Amino acid sequence: MGRWTYTLKVQWTNVVAIGVGAAIGTISRYGLNLFTLETGYPFGTLIENLFGSFLLGFLTAWFLLFIPKEWVKLGLGVGLCGGFTTMSTLAGDAIFLFTTFSSFDAIIYIFGSMIGGILFALLGFELARRISGKSIRLKKHEVKRG
Repeated sequence: MGRWTYTLKVQWTNVVAIGVGAAIGTISRYGLNLFTLETGYPFGTLIENLFGSFLLGFLTAWFLLFIPKEWVKLGLGVGLCGGFTTMSTLAGDAIFLFTTFSSFDAIIYIFGSMIGGILFALLGFELARRISGKSIRLKKHEVKRG
């Protein structure tokens, strides 16, 4: 297999993994929103973004400790977590709260989503580290970002 053919095969494997992960994440997000719709408050989006942050934090640590194939990282991280979480819906829900509820409710929702998302990502990261029993120590030049 030539280099070009191999590269194309790897890229398509990654694209398919992202697509499958995104489909699962998006359908899960839709189902959760249907389940929480009757409350009138955007609990579904809040839960999705907090849980998605937790999951992405967990996966980040896990993938640093146990290096999987690239398509697995992309399918779960970019696809599943990207399809499940949603910044655009958070923004739309914040506008809804500003206009329908109160400015206070909207501000609590925004800060709860942002700060909560970071805290949940840290919790997920720490849980994966503890489950693995391994230490994660990387120098800045060792970290590669997608």
